[in-house]
Amino acid sequence: MPNAAIQSIAMSVAERVMTNEEFEKIVETSDEWIQTRTGIKERRVAEPGQSSSYFGAIAAADALKRAGVNPEDVDMVICATVTGDHLFPGTACLIQERIGAKNAGAFDVGAACAGFIYAAEVASSMIRNGTIRNAVVVGVDTLTHFVDWSDRSTCVLFGDGGGAAYMEATEEDRGIVATVMLSDGSGAKHIKIEKGGSLYPPSRPQSEGKCSTLYMAGKEVFRFAVRAMADSCHKVLEKAGLTADDVTLFCPHQANLRIITAAAEHLGLPMERVFVNVQKYGNMGAGSIPVALYEAEAEGALKKGDLVMTVGFGAGLVWGANLIRW
Repeated sequence: MPNAAIQSIAMSVAERVMTNEEFEKIVETSDEWIQTRTGIKERRVAEPGQSSSYFGAIAAADALKRAGVNPEDVDMVICATVTGDHLFPGTACLIQERIGAKNAGAFDVGAACAGFIYAAEVASSMIRNGTIRNAVVVGVDTLTHFVDWSDRSTCVLFGDGGGAAYMEATEEDRGIVATVMLSDGSGAKHIKIEKGGSLYPPSRPQSEGKCSTLYMAGKEVFRFAVRAMADSCHKVLEKAGLTADDVTLFCPHQANLRIITAAAEHLGLPMERVFVNVQKYGNMGAGSIPVALYEAEAEGALKKGDLVMTVGFGAGLVWGANLIRW
């Protein structure tokens, strides 16, 4: 059985940079308040019309270019997102068309901020069992389109963009070593957008008064996140028969610096082995992990043969981790 290696990775984020100082003019907050609680200094904000497929397609095309692969040779496009361009069709189909992958299948994975972890494992499994030879795996979200700009507890947290990995079959000892994927639907109420789905569809009486912007119960999510990151990391290491000492780089979902620091401390990992870019981008949902992987490689913190541990958590509640031989 072949392995499924990540042969290239790319990113695309919104051009507009929004600083904490700009939020001081919109809501009752300050740069100090935001940085102390989140570690975020700035984030990227998409312009109207810049959708998840827009950023996803740019990253996907760049990943293929870096790998030297013709889009027509792609077997599958998988997109992890919860901010799709439409309720349907799937965002992966829009990306497939934009990049010219005319011979590929395409589907979405909706696992919120853990989406890239789930999507990468799905692609790896399909490659390893011979269903496909390769895949473009995209993680992207445009969450600022869905925030309430008057709610200081959430509007400062999010940014827009994502990344894409090209994965293909290989006989090399590279690829996903182990994965865990977990969920707890009893926590669905803590992170949600109520309106727009089949329960509260637009323009229906039962939808009146329901919120169409992102709601998050901050304290509950923080407690869950710290617990979930530690839980999934321990489980994926145990599954692989490894320890934290074997990990070259810890690349977590970039939601909040305090959560990242707490998880690293719990695992006994020094911050020198933890990749952090939340200060530049904020929480980009499913886009945060592939963007972090791209920047880690670009900065020389992640090299071929290294063992990287990714971990994510998000609405659902869902969480999970990958161990990847780079």
